[in-house]
Amino acid sequence: MVEKNGNRVRHLSHGCIETSPRQAHAQRLLQIYQHIKAVIAQWGPASGAVETLYFAKNVKSAMPVAEARGVLCMAMAEAGLSVYEYSPATIKLAITGVARAEKTQVQEMTRLILGLEKTPSPNHAADALGAAICCANTALLGPA
Repeated sequence: MVEKNGNRVRHLSHGCIETSPRQAHAQRLLQIYQHIKAVIAQWGPASGAVETLYFAKNVKSAMPVAEARGVLCMAMAEAGLSVYEYSPATIKLAITGVARAEKTQVQEMTRLILGLEKTPSPNHAADALGAAICCANTALLGPA
């Protein structure tokens, strides 16, 4: 969760929704849905950002990730949020100035932009913060 004030993007919170692989898939999706709804209720954001799907290496995980992403988008739309989608290259470009930047570069620049003491963890949280920064800086320009 970030907040934009003028040209500055400020860190509010971040985390990662974790589910147990022992749970039924539908229950895991329900847990994600309930958690994101609670986050939206707590923070009251005006918009949300998600990364478009990209599966060059792990096609096997594409469907479960797509379903979880769908649950997130549905919860945000249900809450009346504007939902913006950004490709990994667009997020990398917005954070580092280089569309093909390494993951570690994106994580470090995210840390610096938000003034954090440590690199956001886990990696998924750092990725989400990168998407949030990209959204904060580009959402007013229209969908990417």
